[in-house]
This record gives sequence, structure tokens and C-alpha cells, in this order.
Amino acid sequence: MTIAKVEPFILHVPVTGSSISDSTHTLSHWGVVGLRITTRDGFVGTGFTGTHADLAGDRLVTACIASCYAELLVGEDEADITRLWQKIARHPPMQWIGRAGISHIALGAVDIALWDIKAQRAEQPLWKLLGGATTERLMAYNTDIGWLSIPDDQLIAGARQAVGEDGFRGIKVKVGSADMARDLRRLQAVRRAIGPGIMLAVDGNGRWDLPTAMRFCREAEGLDIFWFEEPLWYDDIAGHAALARASRIPVALGEQLYTAEAFSEFIGRGAVHFVQPDVTRLAGITEYIRVAEIAHAARLPVVAHAGDMSQVHVHLAYWHPASAMLEYIPWIKDCFEEPIAVVDGDFLRPQRPGAGTAIRHEAFASFAKSLG
Repeated sequence: MTIAKVEPFILHVPVTGSSISDSTHTLSHWGVVGLRITTRDGFVGTGFTGTHADLAGDRLVTACIASCYAELLVGEDEADITRLWQKIARHPPMQWIGRAGISHIALGAVDIALWDIKAQRAEQPLWKLLGGATTERLMAYNTDIGWLSIPDDQLIAGARQAVGEDGFRGIKVKVGSADMARDLRRLQAVRRAIGPGIMLAVDGNGRWDLPTAMRFCREAEGLDIFWFEEPLWYDDIAGHAALARASRIPVALGEQLYTAEAFSEFIGRGAVHFVQPDVTRLAGITEYIRVAEIAHAARLPVVAHAGDMSQVHVHLAYWHPASAMLEYIPWIKDCFEEPIAVVDGDFLRPQRPGAGTAIRHEAFASFAKSLG
């Protein structure tokens, strides 16, 4: 039970179609950036973070793993997850240069890989290892049909197909256009297309200021919006709290928060209603659990962001009692030995031992990039 080898990797996987856009970003590929940890007795754990597939930035993450974290891991007992998390997170040189961002998401990838090995050794899927499922069904909501770059007619057709042929009971549509009237027209058309019984959420990706977001909420209140995700700049606690008080549309956020302390501040200030931690932006499963417990103690629902496209999150959501739904974006699912799957609008519960992160050899052959 000793770590023998740490091997970083970078994959760039194409998104749906040729590219997608929200209010702040345009992407053609999604980055799967992380490492494989091999033990002396042959277990291999995989952990990764999700990026916008910028090779220069991705190489900073893998360089952090190879140059800074590998020497802290090799020779250690991989079962000591809490101790190793503390060893890396509180390592003085790394703590000095950053407690979030590159060093933090690199730690997240390490932590996920260690939990993957732990579940494999126990011959259990991660959700079972953590204590068992607390729900029989985990609702999927589809974001991939709602990008801001999708033309109006295709958006409406995609929404109709998602809830009709594909069986989704919830969808999310991106907002944040330069002309707010366009967003409102699109939402009105989508609501007509899917009917009143379907969850419809919106996501601004931090584009608007507080007055614009408040105006949007007033105009959209009649559309039965389930939540308004990232309406304002990601770190604006006071603005989100003001919007939460002023509007009847709940606020959702979390994908751009990197630490448990950041979540505590938003929750404590009443600035969020739906808590959306991302295991690949936080420092892995260890910190995700802390955030989920903070939210649960405040009696708030936890709806993980699909930054890892749900491979780990489906385990965590089935296990944690504050979770009842999860985002569906299918870009990278076929890279994995046990890809996420949705049937009749619900995620299937994973069955293989591990955290669901084992990557197929074919994915490395097709999508791997040089570490530089």
C-alpha cells in the first residue's frame, strides 16, 4: 500500500458540434487534465480537473503535479488520504504561492485519484464506500441543449427533444446576451415548447452587474425559472445577497468557488439558495464533502456543477442526502471505462469499483497532448 509512480496527463476532448459559447467563453474542446497514481501492488487511481483546453494553462497544472506534488506522494501510504491532503494543502512553498487556482485544482486531481484507489481496494463504487446511496433516483438536467451560441430555432427544437424523446425533466438555458431582450424571447419560446411541468433554469456565467440582473429577474418572473445561476461576478458576495433578497428567483452558484471557506461566506450571507460545488475546482473529494456538509447544515440543496462532466459527481450525489439532481453535459463521457448514463431522465447508479474516473486507452490514443 505504497505510492510508486505519479504520471500527469492532458486530454483535449471535442465539445458537442464544432464549438459552444456562453456569455463569457467560447470552447471547441474540454480539457481533462490530471494524473494517474500507481501503487507498488498494481492499483491505478485516476484523478483530473476540467479546463477550457488551453495547453499553456493545462501544462501549468501538470507541472505542478510533476514538479511539486509527486515528491510529496511517492513512497507514501495512499490510504492516508486525509493526512496526504493536509501534507499537500499546507506544504509551505505551495501555500505561499496560492491557496486556490492552479495549485488547488492540482491537489483536487491528486485527492480524486487517492479516493479512486481506496474504492477499488474496497471493491466498491465510491458512493457505496462513502456510506451508501441516500436516494433511489438522481434527476439529470440537460445543459448541453442551451448554449448561448445555439440559434433560436435549434434551441427550441433541442429543448423539445430533450424533454420529449430523451426524457429529461429539466433543462438549463444560458443567458447574458448583450441584448437582454433576446434572452427573454428565447426563454419565453423554450417555456412554451416544454410546457409548465418541466424544470427550466438559467445561467449567466457571471456576466451581468446587479442592476441588470435585477431587471432580468423582474422580467423573467412569470416564466417559472427554477434558479438563476451565476448572475453576477463570481466573488461578489454582497451583490448576490442583494439579488437573493430582491428576487423570487433563487440564486445558484459555486463552480467558480475554490475553497470551503468561500462557500461558507456565501451561505452565511444568504447569497445562495442552490449550492453548486465542483469536485475538480475544490481540492477534490475531501473538500467537496466539507462543502456539502456545510450546505446541508444550512438546509440548502447541493447540486454539483458538471465540471468533471459528472463522472465523480454522480457518486457523490447518490451518496449525499442534500443532493437530488445533477447537471448533464456529455462531452467527455465516452472517454471513461464506465461512462455516465441517463435513462428516463435519471442518472444510472455506477456499479464498478472506484470513483468512475478510469480512462479508456482509446481516449489517450485519440486526445492526449504533450506535457511540454
